[in-house]
Amino acid sequence: MAVKIINEIPIAGKRVFIRVDFNVPLDKKTKKVTDDTRIREALPTIKYALEQKAKVILASHLGRPKGKRDPQYSLLPVAERLRDLLERDVLFPEDCIGDGVRKNVMDLPEGGLILLENLRFHQEEEDNDPAFAEKLAALCNVYINDAFGTAHRAHASTEGITHHVPDKGAGFLMEKELKFLGQLVANPERPFIAILGGAKVSDKIAVIENLAKKVDRLLICGAMAYTFLRALKMPTGKSLVEDDKIKTAEKLLDKAKTFNVPVELPQDHVVAAELAVGQATTVVAQNKIPELQMALDIGPKTIEKFVEIIKTAKTIFWNGPAGAFETPPFDLGTMAIARAEADSGALTVIGGGDSVAAVNKAGVAAKITHISTGGGASLEFMEGKVLPGVAALES
Repeated sequence: MAVKIINEIPIAGKRVFIRVDFNVPLDKKTKKVTDDTRIREALPTIKYALEQKAKVILASHLGRPKGKRDPQYSLLPVAERLRDLLERDVLFPEDCIGDGVRKNVMDLPEGGLILLENLRFHQEEEDNDPAFAEKLAALCNVYINDAFGTAHRAHASTEGITHHVPDKGAGFLMEKELKFLGQLVANPERPFIAILGGAKVSDKIAVIENLAKKVDRLLICGAMAYTFLRALKMPTGKSLVEDDKIKTAEKLLDKAKTFNVPVELPQDHVVAAELAVGQATTVVAQNKIPELQMALDIGPKTIEKFVEIIKTAKTIFWNGPAGAFETPPFDLGTMAIARAEADSGALTVIGGGDSVAAVNKAGVAAKITHISTGGGASLEFMEGKVLPGVAALES
């Protein structure tokens, strides 16, 4: 794709609008940032712009305020965390548009930094309203998108603004995301395996359809596996099954067969009466889930097989945990997958918040090649979709 990167655009002395993804979790009581990963990931782009003596305007959304000003979704705690990380002042106005904001921006010195208030306090942001996009564009003369996590949305700050700014490009985080995810889609080193877990088949239909044409092996786990097992006429007890997606699961398995792609489903399961700490658990065979029990993790045979397959891989894409890993002892499968990937020596790409949390919990995040900051965006990219926020940057 013909997308310029920030270091290929002259930005010295210019007003540079950087769309970042600062949609981070906040503590409900203290309002402090509880996970600053997304802020840290944006720092290389921000620091580069500041070093080039640009006048830097950061913009992001936080949560879902539904187009209204809501103090619980203010970016003030993010501004405070950013100040700590950069060890410098960050100007924080009360809004993202308006005469006051425009004056703040115009008065910025070279190397100055401002973080605008939540874009989604205005419904026009999600509506991709042209007039709102033009107001944002009036603040700058260079636009940089470094928010891969929102690149699958055609919003005013990700798509509309690009029609009104003379120079546009991607930040270093966006560049990294496109590089690694693009490699998976276009030219993966083989064997290439995909591990898909999580709760719902419905979230992964399109990505399974696309990956069935590209991978050498597909490993399916997590609660979504039980819709596939039901499609194979196996008992699933009280396990989570999407009844309206059983036929879809059948078709996906058939599609994988047409491409000669083996689909690995759990061979055994850790079951319990309900999802709760301290539950009595049993390991049962693939087709032996009791009627009043639910499968909450993959069993030891499945772990062993998955780990052996992971060892053979040269490229791995993982999205979705193997079980209810937040609640021990149902974390063993997910932790084993995370550690196996870290030790595999393969190019490993992880997408989705739960999978990211899993590698952090396993303490192996540093050994993963690339941890995507965009759950929905990374899935849509792997589905083969054109992301509006990326397409808008193309020259």
